[in-house]
Amino acid sequence: MKETWRWFGPKDPISLQHIKQAGATGIVTSLHHIKTGEVWPIADILERKKMIEDNGLEWAVIESIPLHNDIKTRTGNYQQLIENYKQSIRNVGTAGVYDVCYNFMPVVDWTRTNLTYTLPNNAQALRFEMSDFAAYDVYILKRPGAETSYKPEVLAKAKTRLDAMSNEEKTLLEKNIIAGLPGGEGSYDRDGIRAAIDQFIKMGDAGMRANLFAFLREIIPIAEEAGVRMAIHPDDPPFSLFGLPRVVSTADDARALLNAAPRPANGLTLCAGSYGARCDNDLVAMAREFGERIYFVHLRNIKREDDGSFFESDHLDGDNDMVGLIDALLDEEQRRQQAGVKLPAISMRPDHGHLMGDDLGKTGMNPGYSYTGRMKGLAELRGVIHALTTLRERSLRV
Repeated sequence: MKETWRWFGPKDPISLQHIKQAGATGIVTSLHHIKTGEVWPIADILERKKMIEDNGLEWAVIESIPLHNDIKTRTGNYQQLIENYKQSIRNVGTAGVYDVCYNFMPVVDWTRTNLTYTLPNNAQALRFEMSDFAAYDVYILKRPGAETSYKPEVLAKAKTRLDAMSNEEKTLLEKNIIAGLPGGEGSYDRDGIRAAIDQFIKMGDAGMRANLFAFLREIIPIAEEAGVRMAIHPDDPPFSLFGLPRVVSTADDARALLNAAPRPANGLTLCAGSYGARCDNDLVAMAREFGERIYFVHLRNIKREDDGSFFESDHLDGDNDMVGLIDALLDEEQRRQQAGVKLPAISMRPDHGHLMGDDLGKTGMNPGYSYTGRMKGLAELRGVIHALTTLRERSLRV
């Protein structure tokens, strides 16, 4: 597997040389300065690629070329936006970057309620707390009908949480949920997010899925011509928020998506932390079933709670079978090699990391993207890969 690292560009406080020192060889990045919906100019792509290569690294994966919400709703000037997306795909292929991670999540990107959840060792993790989210949805945002989305015990806990929150805590909760993160179209205010939510709720799962499949039928042939592999990221978390449709959350969703455009360019990003937030997603089974169409992997672990809450645990200490997952992915790489399939090693990155050590108190880092925490995660994952690879080599010699 290719060890990669998410880098947010020249303004990222973690430099390319720091990444190289951590042992990664591939960079996962995007052109965040290009407005969502606009064509990525080939000159900008080549400039970023040269910057990475001048530091002895490879631009392995684009994460991501964001999709404008008008494409997801097929409203407004969506057809021109799709044409722009096609040209961006052609341009990245021309520049020699062939794997593109993207998502089709409505309104909000990956969502957490607490970006500094304190662990027993005083490191900090990202957390999604269902009662806090319900408190925001029902009592702060006051989304019409929101109370029907939650069980009575969650609503009761949400009201207790709300009553205990200071104004500052309410403001921080809102910022964590709707302020926007790199890869999206920006932040919302309350009126804006209510309007966006209402538009997507009216579409429902069936409408959202139809729009995704329509997008794929237009984009995948272009990607194939350009030599580009599209790898969709699952919903994060993989269940409905704000009553919004979710169409990339389960193995059934992945199966339907791959069948909607059954061509090699239509692939998956297997995000262990996202899919794994549902106890009914068997990550090892998914890796084995969908292996030939997995082009990118986010290795992240979580600890789940009964009400849907979870926090991001150490990479090898959570509810996901990380060793089994890596074993399945190494089997897929071996299958490709034996079959003569001309694909690069599967790119993986240590997805998120705890805020710890000297990084505590520093400013400028994106939530979840500390240096020390990710380096720790990469080292642990590298150890698993090395051990499993060594066992394979020894078994072949026997």
